Amino acid sequence: MLGSADAQTTRVSRTVETAPGHSLQGAVALVRDYITLTKPRVISLLLLTTVATMYVADPSGPALSLILWTMLGGYLAAGGAGAINHYIDRNRDARMARTDSRPLVNGRIPPLHGLVFGISLGVIAFFQLWLTVNLLAAGLAMVGLLGYVFLYTLWLKPLTPQNIVIGGSAGAMPPLVGWAAAAGTLSWEALWPFLIVFFWTPPHFWALSLMIKDDYERTGIPMLPVVKGEAATRLQILIYTVFMIGFTVGPYCTGLLGPFYLASAIVLGTVFFGFSFALWRKPSASLTLRTYLYSLAYLALLFVAMAVDAVA
Repeated sequence: MLGSADAQTTRVSRTVETAPGHSLQGAVALVRDYITLTKPRVISLLLLTTVATMYVADPSGPALSLILWTMLGGYLAAGGAGAINHYIDRNRDARMARTDSRPLVNGRIPPLHGLVFGISLGVIAFFQLWLTVNLLAAGLAMVGLLGYVFLYTLWLKPLTPQNIVIGGSAGAMPPLVGWAAAAGTLSWEALWPFLIVFFWTPPHFWALSLMIKDDYERTGIPMLPVVKGEAATRLQILIYTVFMIGFTVGPYCTGLLGPFYLASAIVLGTVFFGFSFALWRKPSASLTLRTYLYSLAYLALLFVAMAVDAVA
């Protein structure tokens, strides 16, 4: 009996000693899940386009404080949109291999908490950008958030295979936010980075949709490969790539950017066209993946070239 009591005391002691550690691990995991709701990997590319455009709008160089405030507001706005998207798509996500482990799907975060979190981030983003940047930047960030939630996620995504084309306008808002933050206003030249991202979005996303076509088909989402087939999707990738490359030359033709940017745009665009053309002619799973990955690098490098050219 004494030995049993000693063993029980030892177990209780160990529980008391390890409880704080377990509690801390649980808190860290919960924070990580909430961060996951904001889709940080997607936002990192959006923020790069935002900051690069700030240098195009103000070649003398925006103040570091302005850049940091704009990045914070941009993250909060895009993160809020991402969290709300997680809430809306949670039932679809449960049927997709790529998304079935998301926090709202498996109950690590209650769905209502995720929705409140997303709305709260959006509200905070608006007032933070208004107070620390300007009202125009705050308003444009909200246009992006509401466009992603209502125009794309709720309306277009379950309705039409052209969802990502029209809905892509929401993802093209960060450059406009950056321009408004740096310049305090918008000029027609601000449309160049907006249009580049707008026309980049379909070939980028359709390459991804080719890789997860079965998931979309299983959930009933009318993505282009599901409705029109893979061959038609590859052709559309090629067509939109050509349109995108044409728009990337625009900033040089209008005098907004110079020779370094033009050379970068031509080289990067030629490689993108090469991927898209090869994918159209001789498709394969590995080439689809490489096209998708290159599309991410392409946009990042192109906007870096914009910023370098603007300040050089």
